[in-house]
Amino acid sequence: MNKFLNFMREAVSKYHAVNYYVNDLETNGFKRLSENKTWRLEFNKKYYVVRNDSSIIAFKTPKEKVFTGINITASHTDSPTFKIKPNHLLNDGSYLRLNTEVYGGPIISTWLDRPLSIAGKVILEDGGKLLSKLVYIDKDLLVIPNMAPHLKPEINNGYKYNLQLDMMPLFGQASDNYNLNVILAKELMVSQNDIKSFDLYLVNRIRARQFGYNDDLILSPQLDDLASSYASYIAFRNQDNKAFNVFASFDNEEVGSMTKQGADSNFLEVVLKRAYQALGYKEEEYLISLANSIMLSIDNAHALNPNNKANYDELNRPILNKGVVIKYNANERYTTNSLTSAYLNKLAKEEDINLQTYTNRSDIRGGSTLGAILLSHLSINSCDIGLPQLMMHSSTELCGLKDINDLVKLVTKFYSCATLIENDNNLICRY
Repeated sequence: MNKFLNFMREAVSKYHAVNYYVNDLETNGFKRLSENKTWRLEFNKKYYVVRNDSSIIAFKTPKEKVFTGINITASHTDSPTFKIKPNHLLNDGSYLRLNTEVYGGPIISTWLDRPLSIAGKVILEDGGKLLSKLVYIDKDLLVIPNMAPHLKPEINNGYKYNLQLDMMPLFGQASDNYNLNVILAKELMVSQNDIKSFDLYLVNRIRARQFGYNDDLILSPQLDDLASSYASYIAFRNQDNKAFNVFASFDNEEVGSMTKQGADSNFLEVVLKRAYQALGYKEEEYLISLANSIMLSIDNAHALNPNNKANYDELNRPILNKGVVIKYNANERYTTNSLTSAYLNKLAKEEDINLQTYTNRSDIRGGSTLGAILLSHLSINSCDIGLPQLMMHSSTELCGLKDINDLVKLVTKFYSCATLIENDNNLICRY
């Protein structure tokens, strides 16, 4: 568990999460591939590809040429937050503030009155080249101040925060002779003139920790979806492959995935197709493998909030530390069907892992995740699962320690199988 907590503390932005995976993959013998170069692959080897420093796909090739399915887990690296605008310094003569805009769908009020900082990537010019550098200012740097009820009596009566007027973080006194570029240049040990652009986000400074009297809960920013992403990654990294095993974690799920590095791009499709071509598979052989494949779309699920039970379906509402969640939706916002849910139940039973189910109340539309988006590019069998969690989209979130361990066990079992699907509906798992 200490490794997971350290990951959550290091993964202060999606770029830092992917950088953590890259460093760990390199340590464990994976070879990096570039999309703008020819791929020369071998069987029984390990590779990975990165896009935009914020999305990653890693895969292990099978030990020999096989036509069983591809085992894929898909998660995401981004979380709701605030992004700093290009022209960012607001000086009203009294205070300095940073000009920001919302990213995704955060619970706005949870970002006020707490220490914040900045993390992301900076583009530097060095000898005519444009280089990406990650940055995290490890300091209580900013705060978004709330209003006292004396001055704004409606603050406790459902006040709606204005994103332009209420949510600009306090940066310093107007008399302070610094700006963000000064701090970035000092942090990166470069000249201010070397800084050409950046993608920077606000970071909640609360550190990931075990929580509760029995230390059986995890309190941390960005559990959605880094907790599921990390659990999937550990299972992938540690499991020997019998089939073609793939770990994918995408950026921009929180804003619709319609980017070069999002799930609605060609990233996964291109990586799989190029890998099969580089291994000498014919087009039809690749398609046969796809037809035998299964994907787990892994994104956290809403756990029952004891203060708001009426917002949940009365029979399908998960509890923290009671098992991994299978998510269902009649309108296909989740990809689970009867075949894939039965398959997951089979794997869980063999490992003595509890599973729970989640559906929305019939009169609440609910959210979605990246599984259905990916299936619009790759038509394969899929199941939506995740960790039960409270406080989703808050700047600080809560999940169960046992659930994380169970998810690692379940996904490890998933990666141990080589699947065949007969007549489009009979699934065979070979260990």
